[in-house]
Amino acid sequence: MIQIFQSIIDKNGKNGSIVFFGGAGVSTESNIPDFRSADGIYKQKYKIPPEEILSHSYFVSHTEEFFEFYREKMLFPDALPNAAHFKLAQLEKAGKLGAVITQNIDGLHQKAGSSHVLELHGSVHRNFCTRCHKFYSLDYILKTEGIPLCSCGGIIKPDVVLYEEPLDNSVMREAALSIQAADTLIVAGTSLAVYPAAGLVQYFGGENLILINRDVTPIDRFATLALHEKIGEIMDKIKV
Repeated sequence: MIQIFQSIIDKNGKNGSIVFFGGAGVSTESNIPDFRSADGIYKQKYKIPPEEILSHSYFVSHTEEFFEFYREKMLFPDALPNAAHFKLAQLEKAGKLGAVITQNIDGLHQKAGSSHVLELHGSVHRNFCTRCHKFYSLDYILKTEGIPLCSCGGIIKPDVVLYEEPLDNSVMREAALSIQAADTLIVAGTSLAVYPAAGLVQYFGGENLILINRDVTPIDRFATLALHEKIGEIMDKIKV
């Protein structure tokens, strides 16, 4: 299987014609929990479902409770990129990978060295005042308690897409165009259950669809290659 994967990379890795589309499973090897697996965040028991806490309406109506959950369950400032992140950065540097499209908000792709990263759901590293739009870093959020406030008195909101909020149209458009232009699409670490992000795969009309995911996905039967193993271990075996 690895030999087939390597041959696809060697054959189609020209002019950035490979695109990577990843979900929470890409970062689990960096000790960041995913959401929907058996031991994921959404499977843990809370008085209020995480999906509700991570919604726009809950952020507005229960801002302090939102930040309590957000700081405890969504922020992993000490997390480091794993083998998958580093390999993708190497593929980009070698001119083989055109774009990384991610549903993750942890910024690990950039930390590993990738530069063309399309963050569908935003990033914990960007935070803005809801009143004056002043920028604040993740470090600032970590140093605050309760509701983080701007110097103007406004509430600071993480630049992450909450439930009930739309995805950025420009990012979605660029992601769709990148997938549409790809010869090879690698889909990894995602159950393809979260829309509209999961719907991006339908734009792929290239030669090879590679799936790397612990569990079976709805599009396994359409894949050139489906690997149900750890993403970092698989990507680490690929030679650039």
